Amino acid sequence: MAIPLVVGISGASGARYGVRLLEVLRENQIPAHLIVSKSAGITLKEETGLSVEDVRKFADVSYSNSDIGAAIASGSFKTRGMIIIPCSIRTLSDIAYGTTGSLLSRAADVVLKERRRLILVVRETPLHLGHLRSMVAASENGAIIMPPIPAFYHKPKTIDDIVDQTVGRCLDLLDIDTGLVNRWGCNN
Repeated sequence: MAIPLVVGISGASGARYGVRLLEVLRENQIPAHLIVSKSAGITLKEETGLSVEDVRKFADVSYSNSDIGAAIASGSFKTRGMIIIPCSIRTLSDIAYGTTGSLLSRAADVVLKERRRLILVVRETPLHLGHLRSMVAASENGAIIMPPIPAFYHKPKTIDDIVDQTVGRCLDLLDIDTGLVNRWGCNN
């Protein structure tokens, strides 16, 4: 049985990134265990027209954000790591300071304590000092901070090109190559 990747979608703008990640994982037969925060449900509907139930269909397993007893809340449950995409400042701060009141923050905390990869696709701008301090604290705990800042060297033609490049780069951080990334020097 393949080891799953935990995917979190929080309420920050950029829900399309999370949906696309789930699609790519399904296309590549990589099991996805999904957590969607309450505010993510609002953002998903607003930005993509999809409901939480629509998005859950892309995952192999889906958990309620209040299910602190879920398998992914335990370090004994083996995962490839976790990507929170998009990651709100609230979620970032909970992870940075060890607040584990939701499954999203608890699963991230477990990934960190087990020394697995945690990628936080923080979607906020501009940033004040408190945001930056939370990023530093999360990074000091072992998280990888990866804002979805687009690259342009591959000459994207559509928003989908930009989204795919970001999703592919996230997966690169877990040594998963799905062929989405246009690599520097390879297509210029």
